[in-house]
Amino acid sequence: MAPREYCKMISRSKPGPGDGGNTGSWRVLRPIIDLEKCIPVKTGKKSCFTCWLYCPDCVVTKTIPPTIDLTYCKGCGICAEECPADAIEMVDEATEIVKEK
Repeated sequence: MAPREYCKMISRSKPGPGDGGNTGSWRVLRPIIDLEKCIPVKTGKKSCFTCWLYCPDCVVTKTIPPTIDLTYCKGCGICAEECPADAIEMVDEATEIVKEK
């Protein structure tokens, strides 16, 4: 039997904010980071960043303190679920919009 030639395709793209478009406008829950609980902020070292690692939309920055780009955040809650310090809380988007006004 002759060897088969298969198409070897790989992705060379890198994910980044906005790959899915401006999705923050239809978010129902908003992530809020409690900086007093956040491990990188408390230690002053680039440690943890589990929220950055697990964010499927790459909207969490790997800075001290970490920030979330709400323009592209879908509000999936993965960052809050994975945070080992429980520093991220998902709150109702409508409540936060009223507070901002």
